[in-house]
Amino acid sequence: MKRIITVQDISCVGKCSLTVALPIISAMGVEACVLPTAVLSTHTMFKGFTFRDLTTDITPVCEHWKKENIRFDAVYTGYLGSFEQIELMHTLFDEFGKDALKIVDPCMADNGKLYPGFTPEFALSMAKLCSKADVLVPNLTETAFMLGIPYPGRDYVKADIENLLKQLADLGAKKIVLKGIEFDKPQPGLTDTKGKIGIASYDAATGNVGWYFHKKMPVNFHGTGDIFASVLTGALMRGLPLEKAYALAGDFVAESIAETLKNENHNWYGVDFEAVFPYLLKRLSENG
Repeated sequence: MKRIITVQDISCVGKCSLTVALPIISAMGVEACVLPTAVLSTHTMFKGFTFRDLTTDITPVCEHWKKENIRFDAVYTGYLGSFEQIELMHTLFDEFGKDALKIVDPCMADNGKLYPGFTPEFALSMAKLCSKADVLVPNLTETAFMLGIPYPGRDYVKADIENLLKQLADLGAKKIVLKGIEFDKPQPGLTDTKGKIGIASYDAATGNVGWYFHKKMPVNFHGTGDIFASVLTGALMRGLPLEKAYALAGDFVAESIAETLKNENHNWYGVDFEAVFPYLLKRLSENG
């Protein structure tokens, strides 16, 4: 069985970060080990949440792993809350990522804005970590901040996205999976994009660009980006090629939202992804 380590915070209540990564990756038949960066009573969409920073625990945990000769097949980082945590991830990659797939979800911005507490300088520091990624999984906002360019909003065409992919690869990442792409008009070389949301990929070694569009749901939920990255990680560990892995991740997010909306009294703080595990495992089985 493949073993991964995922590094991000954990909310005791709230479907995001480790509370989605651990069950999803485990359900996909991959051993999921965790390195919590912080513990919160709830995720940050709740009011009055408690927060305990675990930065000082990261190095002792890693030192113990080294003594036990523990190795991982993948290192997957999500939300990192400080410059110090980013620097610690450089060390983690050097010590545990030499023979492991390194997956980085920058997880610091959306809808044209950085999350509270982050700065443009933080984004540039995150870009340096992304340079070590085998697979980088940003959205358009994170892309803009890491590249130091204006957020494009919806004012872009296919060629603009392909240029962004190449600029991200110039940071040093080997493969890029760019989420949240929507085109208002038909694009040359792409079909069936109307009313859908897209994913674009780029392989720095070959120059190949890939596209996948899936149905856009009428509402947004907190934590779906974490679900996407977790499914992507699990699928790659199960041997799926990158294109099939991110297609599965996008479809699973959409199915999870659809399942949640079936219940008019659904939770507001996250999607009912647990109910869609049969769909996920069926798709995995179909892909071998």
